[in-house]
Amino acid sequence: MRTTGTGHLKTGLQMGLLALLTLCVGLVSETGAQTAPQMMAALPAASAGLIPGAEARPILAWTEFCQSYPAECAFDRAEPARIAMTPAIWSTIVSVNRRVNRTIDPVTDQEHWGRPDRWDLAEDGRGDCEDFQLLKRRMLAAAGLPRRAMRMTVVIDEKGEGHAVLTLITDRGDLVLDNKTNAVLTWAQTGYVFIKREGQDTLAWVSLGGASSPVTTANR
Repeated sequence: MRTTGTGHLKTGLQMGLLALLTLCVGLVSETGAQTAPQMMAALPAASAGLIPGAEARPILAWTEFCQSYPAECAFDRAEPARIAMTPAIWSTIVSVNRRVNRTIDPVTDQEHWGRPDRWDLAEDGRGDCEDFQLLKRRMLAAAGLPRRAMRMTVVIDEKGEGHAVLTLITDRGDLVLDNKTNAVLTWAQTGYVFIKREGQDTLAWVSLGGASSPVTTANR
């Protein structure tokens, strides 16, 4: 089955992305046990990043989120487009990912708000995938990381369902923060198909062309 084909992918996007926040409240996996040593470990090895493509239509709930939280969607081209990784920044990234995953109670938007898709900052301590990632971005931006290098990203997960992650564009490659695991992985380690993310040059989103991580390819 080719996830980058126009058949399954188009159907999957129509169904999966429509239900994006209804289906992305999975519990943190056992890879969370890797977090403590990961915080102490050397910086991640350098890897190739994703290649953005043409402009893509943003998620409707993201547009609504930006209307409610304009500061969270502010765009500054003067900010660095990549995070310059240091041991201190790496430790902060791993710590924030773990803290938010541990703190927020996972719940679907349908259960939470009575609607299929709503993006917010989990102010009441409850949320689904994109709420986890938006809160992580706010915390990392408060810690001094450039917001322009932290992009909300839509993927198809290991179950073939729509999911949202936070991609950190760094000088060591594209790293992914996810509510399904405490491990900070490169995009190629996730097993996901990458659909689109926020752009770095305008407020528009950009296509990622259905790029499959090698893990996804190997498992077909």
